[in-house]
Amino acid sequence: MKGKKALLSVFDKTGIARFAEELVSLGWDLISSSGTADHLRKAGMPVTEVSDVTGYPHILGGRVKTLHPLVFGGILARREVAGDMKETEQFGIPLLDMIVCNLYPFEETARRAPELDELLENIDIGGVSLLRAAAKNYRQVVVLTDPGDYDGIAAELRSEGDVCQESRQKLALKAFRSTSAYDAAIVDGLAEATGSAPTHLPEKMPLAFVKKQDLRYGENPHQEASLYLPSLADLPWEQISGKPLSYNNILDTDCAMRGCALLQDCCGALVIKHTTPCGMACGSTPREAYEKAVGCDPVSAFGGVVGISKKVDMETVLAIADRFTEVLVAPDYDDETVEILREKKPSLRVLRWKGGRVSPLQFTGTWSGLLVQQDSLPPLPLPDKGEWIGKPRPDLWEDLLFAWKVAALSKSNAISIVKNREAVGIGRGFCSRLHAVDFAVRQAGEKARGAVLGSDAFFPFSDGIEAAADAGIEAIIQPGGSVRDSEVFSSAEKLGISMFISGWRTFRH
Repeated sequence: MKGKKALLSVFDKTGIARFAEELVSLGWDLISSSGTADHLRKAGMPVTEVSDVTGYPHILGGRVKTLHPLVFGGILARREVAGDMKETEQFGIPLLDMIVCNLYPFEETARRAPELDELLENIDIGGVSLLRAAAKNYRQVVVLTDPGDYDGIAAELRSEGDVCQESRQKLALKAFRSTSAYDAAIVDGLAEATGSAPTHLPEKMPLAFVKKQDLRYGENPHQEASLYLPSLADLPWEQISGKPLSYNNILDTDCAMRGCALLQDCCGALVIKHTTPCGMACGSTPREAYEKAVGCDPVSAFGGVVGISKKVDMETVLAIADRFTEVLVAPDYDDETVEILREKKPSLRVLRWKGGRVSPLQFTGTWSGLLVQQDSLPPLPLPDKGEWIGKPRPDLWEDLLFAWKVAALSKSNAISIVKNREAVGIGRGFCSRLHAVDFAVRQAGEKARGAVLGSDAFFPFSDGIEAAADAGIEAIIQPGGSVRDSEVFSSAEKLGISMFISGWRTFRH
């Protein structure tokens, strides 16, 4: 192994001195850029600076350090190609056998939303080039970008005298993943910093996602799963108690947080089961809102995810502790409430909803790719921004708006029946809108009389309106858009039901 050369140029210096010491003990020569060289010298390592190899100083305030033919020729030269070897001898290019490099912290910098100049200075050019060149020529050059790999490679060098091709391939792929994610993060960070995010979905979409945690399994035990977030995003929650979140917990919690966001105008609560509400209500206190939400469907609420839109007090916690709940998410908690939950319900996952940066896009996996769409609900309906069919009912507007919110959160086809900002019947996930109406009406029972109804999409026929009228529904909010709208509108007027046409469909598949 005598005579082998490693170039080390790292921003994150975790473990680099110890790894360099291992290389030196095995007879490797070290070449390094200035900052890393200073660090290694302080640790007592013999090191040659890149500028001494190239005969060229670092220029432009350090923007150009390693970008030189005497460096990249030594990385990219193919040892089995006679012409390459002849040129390295002709131009005095030293062959490099290992590149150890990690990059300027662009992602961490972008999260702070700094001035544009600082953001630009944290875009690594030379480091990315080193990694890509070494990964391209991995059969001859070992490439390391993760300090977590140092010990394993040092052990392999000690025991085998070299790094095997399988290890080299894995490290090369890791390097390419790293540079690919880095470039995608730059696209996102610069777009945000300059206000230049595309207004339409682009032809090519680089995606940078970072694993935040491994999960026990996916939707089912045979499926491996992990949680990934966009590289510039943080978890929108802080877990303060309970067991680790499962894949299904996270899906339901996401829906609960969306519901909490819609309930900021009241003290609201909702219960989510299989990513759809089985109860949702406003109340004068969190406890009252919670009890009303559970009351819509107490059986389905068992083992659900509970979202509370305001700070949770002791009274609410004690009520929640009386029922089996998987997850509780709220913006904050009174001081003693979490300790009570830890004592009474140690398995209950208690989350503090932090909000924060929201991805503007929603991704859904298909057989062979991704469906991508804007991840947003349409604007909230306003009583003067839609069309009233029949007599306007401003006295019922708060309930109509609440019914719209419940339907918008629910799986399609979705129907909600609401009275006094409390869901009393929810038909969701039905293939027929009439069946959704029938289910919601049966669930509401006598509470449907004098209530309002929300629909996530148009009524294709008047039968749903007739079923609503038979149950005593007084007003309906729906988007309209059916080829039979005139028939549906006429039926509502004849049956004395006021109808508000919002113009916005809110399907959830």
